[in-house]
Amino acid sequence: MVTVSDDEDWLKEDEAPLGTKSNNYWRLLIVDDEPDIHAVTRLALNKITYKGREIEILSAYSGKEAFEILSKESDIGMILLDVVMETEDAGLVLAKRIREELHNDIVRIILRTGQPGQAPEQSVIVDYDINDYKLKTELTAQKMFTTVISSLRAYEGLKTIEANRRGLDKILEAASNLYQIDSLKELASGVLTQIGAILDFGTDGVLCVMESSSAKKNLNPLVIATTGKSTEMLSETTLPPDHPWTPSIRQAFEERKSLFTSNVDVLLIQASHGHQFAVAFTPLWPLSELECSLLGVFCDRIAAAFDNLHVFNLLKSTQEATVIALADLAESRDATTGGHVRRVCRLTEAIANELKLADKLPPEVDSNFMAFVGIASILHDVGKVGIPDAILLKPGKHTPEERIIMEGHALIGETVLARAAQMVEGANSLSIGAQIAGGHHEHFDGNGYPRRLKGNEIPLAARIVAVVDVFDALLHARPYKQPWPLPDVIAYLQERSGTQFDPDVVWAIINFVETKKPDWIIAEGH
Repeated sequence: MVTVSDDEDWLKEDEAPLGTKSNNYWRLLIVDDEPDIHAVTRLALNKITYKGREIEILSAYSGKEAFEILSKESDIGMILLDVVMETEDAGLVLAKRIREELHNDIVRIILRTGQPGQAPEQSVIVDYDINDYKLKTELTAQKMFTTVISSLRAYEGLKTIEANRRGLDKILEAASNLYQIDSLKELASGVLTQIGAILDFGTDGVLCVMESSSAKKNLNPLVIATTGKSTEMLSETTLPPDHPWTPSIRQAFEERKSLFTSNVDVLLIQASHGHQFAVAFTPLWPLSELECSLLGVFCDRIAAAFDNLHVFNLLKSTQEATVIALADLAESRDATTGGHVRRVCRLTEAIANELKLADKLPPEVDSNFMAFVGIASILHDVGKVGIPDAILLKPGKHTPEERIIMEGHALIGETVLARAAQMVEGANSLSIGAQIAGGHHEHFDGNGYPRRLKGNEIPLAARIVAVVDVFDALLHARPYKQPWPLPDVIAYLQERSGTQFDPDVVWAIINFVETKKPDWIIAEGH
């Protein structure tokens, strides 16, 4: 074993500070209680490079100190580990803890000992998950070089396999999450977030969309989502022609392929419905071949997500058109309601969002509910098509017999919509509309109709529309009444909060009106 005297301390290199991770270095940890061993090892590995990257050496002088370092530093590729330190088996204990407690199966562990009798090679190799066993006396500079390079090569291979696995896991997770998003801007923002997760770094990116039709080829790409420093571009409708990324984005669109340049990387996503999307971002370091390959797989999955979104929007538009047609049919018999159903739609969506922001939605409420509850509310009075004109359009108060017939519209609407909803799988505007039609005249205290449901027995959508319907009806003129002032309407809702109406919904509509001050809730001529 070569030793270094105190006079030769100048041979020691400064130890690398912990936490100074660099993509340009291989990181190696020396664990030994003899300072001379650290100095000699540093001297032997001085200026060694592998694949253009130098070696960064960390030092620990006990098994406990080494464990603390390894707990914090996840990118150490190799450990030169002494056996006998603070205890006769400190190195063996550390090797076991690395594998079992830190679950680090990638770092290469080279056991070094000056006392082979303390740790016989055959039993150590069998009983401990180490990768090589060396006597300190046999580790010449050349053998040290060979051991380090072979260990780093093995570490690199395992890291590639692990990165591939993690990348594919993230792609599958990302694709699963993105398929559930039903808004183009939300989907685009999700794409940027997931790219940052796949590559394990934050990005300053911009996602642009461009129509592929020849009529629009001369238009600049539309900015639909940004992250990081690029968020300032959200105020831009289109990507500025003088933006430094514009030439690369245009080139990607024209050549219909992703580009990886020194200035910016551009991923091209081609959706089959005729749109092209480009994700431009600036990584902290040049992407590896593996990372580019993973992003290519991701782009294929995201293209399918954009296609699914397009189909979803088509189906949603078709449902909306159908629902509006049904509502118009019902409303055509009572022209005095004017834009009632459309205001109810907007208010219902607004109240659902207020409840969501305030974390007052039940756990079972999902994205389908949020997507369809507004349009479904339009159908709340569709059952009125089954009510005779003499009763429906009567300007005065109804007799008890007429009132029973009038109240029948709730069950008529629910029955018709529920039957139609059975033809569509999952929650949709018809199934939610059936809940609303049948339940929006129920009272929170159980004194409503048609079933005298109480509290949470009443579907949430119906509880929302119960408030919204009365709010809008009071606020606007009807054959039997003049419009009420807004403060009187709010006082009416507050007075019946907890009896006729769900208190959370009453709070949500008042909060919406007072904070957002929407001018569309009151029709012209109010």
